[in-house]
Amino acid sequence: ELGSLSRKAANVLSEACALQRGDRAVAVLPRVPEWWLLNVACVRAGIVFIPGTSQLTAKDISYRLQASKAKCIITSDTLAPALESVLPSSQFLKSKLIVGRGSRDGWLNFKELL
Repeated sequence: ELGSLSRKAANVLSEACALQRGDRAVAVLPRVPEWWLLNVACVRAGIVFIPGTSQLTAKDISYRLQASKAKCIITSDTLAPALESVLPSSQFLKSKLIVGRGSRDGWLNFKELL
């Protein structure tokens, strides 16, 4: 099942998020199964997966986004509001993917796309 889901998730990253081989994605997620799924999906698609914990501060996340030149950020619906303040300063960021049931303007919903 992980194989099938990770292929679908890799397609979400490649198509909906417009990521290509070598692009970077920062994942700021709590302990959820999607963390593993997205990690494997990134490996499949050749995308560099940069993990982050839900305990990172806004300053930490901003630094990771800038230093890595990440084109995508992945987070949960509960953590997204806290990240909103640092996202405008990330010049390389092209897509925002939300994991969970909630939705936010400007964010793609992973579950809906999967």
